[in-house]
Amino acid sequence: MSDAPPRAALPAALPIAGAAVPVLLAAALLVTGCGGGSEPAPAKAAQAKTATGLPQATTYTTLDDLPVDTSAAAGDGTVVHPDAATPVSAKPGAPAVAELPSTQLKGPTWVPVVESRPGWRRVLLPSRPNGVSGWIPDTGLKAARSRHAVKVDLGDRKMALYEAGRRVGAWTVAVGAPKTPTPTGRTFMLASLAPAKPTYSPLILPVGAHSDTLDTFGGGPGTVAFHGWPSKDVFGKAVTHGCVRVPADALRKLAKVPLGTPVVVTA
Repeated sequence: MSDAPPRAALPAALPIAGAAVPVLLAAALLVTGCGGGSEPAPAKAAQAKTATGLPQATTYTTLDDLPVDTSAAAGDGTVVHPDAATPVSAKPGAPAVAELPSTQLKGPTWVPVVESRPGWRRVLLPSRPNGVSGWIPDTGLKAARSRHAVKVDLGDRKMALYEAGRRVGAWTVAVGAPKTPTPTGRTFMLASLAPAKPTYSPLILPVGAHSDTLDTFGGGPGTVAFHGWPSKDVFGKAVTHGCVRVPADALRKLAKVPLGTPVVVTA
């Protein structure tokens, strides 16, 4: 097991130049859709499928035939990355009902392990419903361990960052409004998006969770994310569409957190 999973923010590794710039900008805005004040888009995101006909376990898909994780524990930080598309099953050895791709949102797929059995790993997935998990074969996987954990307390509107069990930072943040609350439960750092022309945040850090009240937002799947905000007066308030708006210092610290790192949101 390696001790060095990739960090969430690696803008240089993203195709930011040339024709790829509009794609990244669109991805940042459409996937999360948290920054603007527009109404949710009426259409649902397409359910991407693989060559095998199985749905991909991405932030754009809904996987109803898999177990839902209900734990609020951060876990031990073990994360895995599939070298290629990997079958996902409801139980060890059961037929595959989805595939976990090796990349997500222009970056590598790293997901946290929440249970292990000989030859199998149960991992959190970035799809709907929130907390969906699945069993993947313990072959063709790169394993690492994140020493970090992120915890968000919606009641206190606080976010804390931990390293090796020690709190290394705490900030007052903005969370979801009463009609569009930030979902609670255990999730993880999914990706990093660096818009070529930032409007409200230089980085958007999606997690593996979605709004419980919005099926889509701004044309995307309603993915929740951490991101900055240009005005400080929002911090300490419940005003977002489900994302967590964080101060600039918090965003810089989160940018150094490995992909797959557990995120626990409590009421």
